[in-house]
Amino acid sequence: MEFQRSSGIIMHISSLHGRYGIGDLGRSAYEFVDFMAEAGQKLWQILPMGPTGYGDSPYQSFSAFAGNQYFIDLESLVEKGFIRERDLTPLIEGNIDGSVDFGLIHREKMRILRKAYDTYLQMDQWEGMEDFKKKSEYWIEDYCLFMALKKSFGYIQWQKWPKDYRYKKKAVIKETEMDLCYEMEFQLFLQYIFHEQWHKLKKYANSKNVEIIGDIPIFVASDSVDSWAKNRMFLYDKYKKPKKLSGAPPDMFSKDGQYWGNPLYDWDYMEKTGYRWWLERIRDSFKLYDIIRIDHFRGFESFWTVRYGKKTARKGRWEKGPGMKLFGRINRTLGDLPIIAEDLGFLTPKVRKLLKDSGYPGMKILEFAFDTNEENEYLPHRYPKNCVAYTGTHDNDTIIGWYRGLDSFHKGICDRYLKKMPEVVSEEINWKCIEAIWSSKAVMSITQMQDVIGLGSEARMNFPATSWGNWKWRIKKEDLNRETALRLKKITEKYNR
Repeated sequence: MEFQRSSGIIMHISSLHGRYGIGDLGRSAYEFVDFMAEAGQKLWQILPMGPTGYGDSPYQSFSAFAGNQYFIDLESLVEKGFIRERDLTPLIEGNIDGSVDFGLIHREKMRILRKAYDTYLQMDQWEGMEDFKKKSEYWIEDYCLFMALKKSFGYIQWQKWPKDYRYKKKAVIKETEMDLCYEMEFQLFLQYIFHEQWHKLKKYANSKNVEIIGDIPIFVASDSVDSWAKNRMFLYDKYKKPKKLSGAPPDMFSKDGQYWGNPLYDWDYMEKTGYRWWLERIRDSFKLYDIIRIDHFRGFESFWTVRYGKKTARKGRWEKGPGMKLFGRINRTLGDLPIIAEDLGFLTPKVRKLLKDSGYPGMKILEFAFDTNEENEYLPHRYPKNCVAYTGTHDNDTIIGWYRGLDSFHKGICDRYLKKMPEVVSEEINWKCIEAIWSSKAVMSITQMQDVIGLGSEARMNFPATSWGNWKWRIKKEDLNRETALRLKKITEKYNR
């Protein structure tokens, strides 16, 4: 699909400002859309929106289809009469300006949402929820059952559930569903409310000429409804233990590689089923987003496997992915879709061929550009049209944090390159870098919100290969000011984005 020349900002829903401990789909989301429109931006890229568990990573979700209940706007529930304003006090009092407190959210927001559901039960408004259930039939019942069972077993991983539940014995599950009815309906309620609020926000964004870029991780979490309910799709042994797990090989950033621990797909089985799960996943994603970014695209050509039980990803092997068999099936079934491929990492000629055959634009990261290689493909003047240029992503430091961390040699390379670009007139490094990628041939250019407002490493979203302390950054309301919006708009108009 041919994209239009445009630009935008990465900022996750959790990073929006607000009074209730985490960004949500309420007033602050609409204010951010207004900021985007005033700044002339057409693309709002977010991270995966699935419900998060251990480690709070949006890339380790309990479901590849469900929405994160933490993002539900509580003020709208007050307006509906489901809760009272005073119910929000614990979240307001515990709110940390500029940061997410996941412990507070899990404890207090879930308590408030349960109260909202109890009121909803008494108001006889089932029609909308039942309609949502029908439209989501491929995934919703398994998800509600999975989450209800997790609660009943103290939130332990499904691989540690009693045998009959681990193996999803139909007779036992059917009998248990009666006991879990309340919890399952509560989970359905959360998804109904989330999706209702999300579609309202997306409609508003689109009315302001802002499109949403969603993010699809290639893998699902080990502790997810997908790996439990549809475990034939994965490389499990007869005891429901993974034979191999996902990761990345050692590189200049990690001598032991990255041990992600996701279960691996049985691509032969998926091919026999016509890749239905992937088709449903892509189809459902385009109900939520205007454009999707597929994470770890190189894993569809070949992926790094680590034998179960290993402590690091150092000793592993590459195995063959589905390649164009999958993407050809997607194109034939769903049509020519607006998809971005995250093609970062070690790229072999076969990976590059897969990217070319798919037609999807790949990604270029400015922070990777400045070394002694004058042919470095991440230098802005070398970007092809069919790519998406980024100052950095959620896995990178902010521009200011990154620049401060450079040694004098690499800082000199960066300075000399940017100085040679006649388009770049700003003195501040974050704006220099934004202008550098905005001026490139890349069909889309995107920057982190942290780079727009000029924050350092304290605002970094994620440190790869670490499990804790990530995903917490939030913007402050005063940062969404008219002066910043107009400055970005001026650059955007200058480079016809």
